[in-house]
Amino acid sequence: MSRDRYVDFLRAWAIVLVVLGHWLITALVREPGGQITAPELLAAVPWTQWLTLAFQIMPLFFLAGGHAASGSWSRARAAGATASGWLGRRALRLLLPTGVYSGLVLLAVGVCSVAGVDADTLQLVGWAMAMQFWFLPVYLLLSALTPALHAAHRRWGLVVPSAAGGVALGVDALVVTAHAPYVGLLDYVLVWGVAYQLGFCWRDGLLTGRRLVPLTMAAGGAVAFAALVALGPFPVSLILVTGQTPSNTNPPSAAMLAWVVAQVGLCLLVAPAVRRLLDHERVWRLVRPAGAASMTLYLWHMLPVLAVAAAFYLTGLAPEPTLGSAAWWGLRAPWLLVLGVVLAGVVSGLRPLERGLAVLYERTSPDAGLRRAWPLWLGLAMNVTALGRFAVRGFAPDGRFPVLPATGLALGTALVMLTRWTAAHRLGQPEAEQTPSRV
Repeated sequence: MSRDRYVDFLRAWAIVLVVLGHWLITALVREPGGQITAPELLAAVPWTQWLTLAFQIMPLFFLAGGHAASGSWSRARAAGATASGWLGRRALRLLLPTGVYSGLVLLAVGVCSVAGVDADTLQLVGWAMAMQFWFLPVYLLLSALTPALHAAHRRWGLVVPSAAGGVALGVDALVVTAHAPYVGLLDYVLVWGVAYQLGFCWRDGLLTGRRLVPLTMAAGGAVAFAALVALGPFPVSLILVTGQTPSNTNPPSAAMLAWVVAQVGLCLLVAPAVRRLLDHERVWRLVRPAGAASMTLYLWHMLPVLAVAAAFYLTGLAPEPTLGSAAWWGLRAPWLLVLGVVLAGVVSGLRPLERGLAVLYERTSPDAGLRRAWPLWLGLAMNVTALGRFAVRGFAPDGRFPVLPATGLALGTALVMLTRWTAAHRLGQPEAEQTPSRV
C-alpha cells in the first residue's frame, strides 16, 4: 500500500504548530541582576488562552500515529511477526533520537552543575529542554498496547474508542470531584488513546463512508467543548496554565476529549481538499522535508530559544516592552523569524548524526521475532518511567543532575537496543548456528 500523503502531512502540520505555539508563548525577561526569567504569558495575559485552540494540535498527531501503526502492525502480523518484534522496531525509531538528545542535554547539565551555574537558571533551562517530553511516554505506551488495541478494533470497531471515551469521562469526574490526581493518570492513555484508536477506524473506512460521520464529530465535539467551558468547571486553555484547576491537559480532561473528537472530525472533513493539494509535486516538496525532520524539530525546537536568550537577552541587546503590549506582539514576528533561522541551522547540523542513527536503526531492527521478550518490556518500562519523570520535573530538578531518571533512560534504551541487536545477530547467522546443539 502506498503511503498516504495526508497522514504524513498531519504529522508534519502537528509538529510545526507545536513548535510555533511554544515559541509564540515563550516570553523572556532580563532581571536587574542579569538573570533571565520566563514569565507565563497564558497566566499574565489571560485572553491569550484562546490562542491554544489553534495550537493544541496533538490530537492529529495521535490520529496519524494510530493510522500508521494500524497499517504497520497489520502488515507485520500478516508476515508472521511477533508483537514484541514489531514493538521493538517501532520503539527504537523513537528512542534512538530521544536518547541522543537526552544524553547531550544531560551532559550539558552535568558540566554546568560542576561549573557552578546558578541552580535556578539551570532548573529553568532543564525544564525548557524537557517541556515537550510528556508526549513520549504516552506514545510509547500506546505503541506497546497496539497489538491488543488493534485486536479489539478488528472485533468491535467504533465501540472501542467510544468505550474508552466513556471511561475517560468517568475518570475525569473522579479527578474533578474527588481530587484523585493519580487516577487521572489513566486519562493520558484513555483520552489520547481515543485519537489513536480513531486512527485505526479511519484507516479501515469506518469514519469516512458517509460525510455525516465526520460532520457529526466536528459539530458535536465543538458544541460539547463549548458547553463544558461555558457551563462546566473547565478552562478554555488547552495548554497547562500554572494554578489553573482543573486543567485540560494535566491530566487530559473531558473538555480535551471533546476537542479531540471535534478536531478529528474537522480533519476528516477537509481531507479530500488537502489531498488534492498534496497531489501537486511542488506542494509536496514543501511538506515532505518537515515530515522527514519532524522528530528532530520536536526534540530540538527549544534549543534556539536558549541560543537567542544567551545572544540577545543576557547581553541586554533585546528590547523588552511590557509583556502583552502592542509593541511586544509586534516583536513576535522577528522573534519567530530568528528562531526559525537558528532551528534550520540546528537541523542542518544534525543531519550527519541522523544518518548515523538511521544506519544504527537498520542494523538493530530487523523484522524478526524475539526469543526472550522480557528485556524489551523491562527496557520500555524503564524508558516510560524516566521520560515521564523528565516531563514532570525537567532535566535539572532543583538545579541538580537527575541521577535516577538519567540512569533509567540509559539502561532502558540499552536493553531495547541489546534485545534488537541480539535478534539482528541471530537473524544473520546460518540456521545451524542459530539453534544451539543439545548434549
